[in-house]
Amino acid sequence: MAFRSLGEFLAELEKRGDLVRIRSEVNRDLEVAEIARRTISNDGPALLFENVRGATMPVAMNVLGSARRIALGLGAATIDEAAGRIGALSRLRPPAGVVAALKDISGTLALLDTVRSLGPKRVTSAPCQEVSTDAVDLDSLPLLRCWPGDGGRTITFPVVVTKNPETGESHTGIYRLQQYGRDTLGFHAQLHRVGAANYRAWAARGERMPVAAVLGADPATVLSGLAPVPEGISNWVFASFVRSEPLELVRAETVDLEVPAQAEIVLEGYVDPSERKIEGPFGDHTGYYSAPEEFPVFHVTHITRRKNPVYLSTVTGKPPTEDAVLGKAVERLFLPVVRLVLPEIVDMNLPVEGLFINVVVVSIRKSFPEHPRKVMHALWGLGQLMFSRYVIVVDADVDVHDMGEVLYRVGLQADPARDLELATGPVDQLSISNAVPNIGGKVGVDATKKGPSDGFPRPWPEEIRMDPAVVARVDALAKSDPTVARLFARSNGK
Repeated sequence: MAFRSLGEFLAELEKRGDLVRIRSEVNRDLEVAEIARRTISNDGPALLFENVRGATMPVAMNVLGSARRIALGLGAATIDEAAGRIGALSRLRPPAGVVAALKDISGTLALLDTVRSLGPKRVTSAPCQEVSTDAVDLDSLPLLRCWPGDGGRTITFPVVVTKNPETGESHTGIYRLQQYGRDTLGFHAQLHRVGAANYRAWAARGERMPVAAVLGADPATVLSGLAPVPEGISNWVFASFVRSEPLELVRAETVDLEVPAQAEIVLEGYVDPSERKIEGPFGDHTGYYSAPEEFPVFHVTHITRRKNPVYLSTVTGKPPTEDAVLGKAVERLFLPVVRLVLPEIVDMNLPVEGLFINVVVVSIRKSFPEHPRKVMHALWGLGQLMFSRYVIVVDADVDVHDMGEVLYRVGLQADPARDLELATGPVDQLSISNAVPNIGGKVGVDATKKGPSDGFPRPWPEEIRMDPAVVARVDALAKSDPTVARLFARSNGK
């Protein structure tokens, strides 16, 4: 099932019993966020606040706060199924050699035909432009204040559209927008993001950058703004591909950008490269307030919306939060892309406790000396994985999602005197432990088994394993003897 709009998705969630309407009056300052935060900590449903004090529209929260809802939103039974589609898209490249070309050409052509058929569809009228006005008043929108120390109410879940002035290539990103006044917002595109690069390109020309902020869209479009879409692939194409249906785009009314036709609300305007203003503090995914810092100012000059829009928002903070769930989903969705660059990787885990990409655990098929170090440096050079502070490499047979097993391997198989790789490089702008903003240290841990090819001077000991025949006999006994079966059930925590 492909969802064209946020409204369609919410209707399906309600049909499935995975959405709750909250009709009691709540305050947009702190109360909405606190209810959403408590709900997600219990793996609760999506929420639709119908009576937000001072608001003229409902507020949707926790919409993508579970793996099941993310998979449903992408038209898949599981996130891994959706990842398979992305893996197919990432493999669109010429095969090496004549034999390989002849072998792969039919599948490649079929995939190319699918991608071509799913290209964005341009329309001339759209639900997102049913109502439009130049009389901008951001106070009329239910912008939320999520934490007591926040510098102001903030749009936390916008799909922000910018484009490169040289190539004309558009890009979307999820950048928070803190409210300054009735028609101004902080443009919090962090230093390493594409939106910030586009801003610098416009600034080099001495020109204002056109901006459109989409508030509420179908799940695939929202995810396309969050995910590290492979270079050279449009976010709009990506959104169409993962939902298996062309995304409808319409030209914005006052800026030279395209926006999703089925969006709920669109803010149009510009960023002037000569103007910056303090943004923050803001209660971020780190569990700390981000420090106040100068960012460009987004002047909203025009608003379009549906006649009866829904305002989509989220709350960040220390996990469990919706953005932590989305981070895990991105991990699974883009593992095929990582494998395209590093085919030796078997699996990858970005632990929620490690806050997205601060901690990365990968298992590899180790095949030559210093192979783990090659993987560490490759990951530090791969998109947003450049922000990873800790990269742990284990052998192919280790379950990277079992952190008990991972720590067992680190504690047993990594020698700090020889198995740590120290590096310095770019870190997340929101990182708090580095003394200098945006630059910090990184460490790689080689927790793989060692052998002569690694220069390890003594024999690696044999790992303890039970005789498979004994395991089979005891398994059979457990099936025939209820007492033994109960013992095993108890040992498994049941």
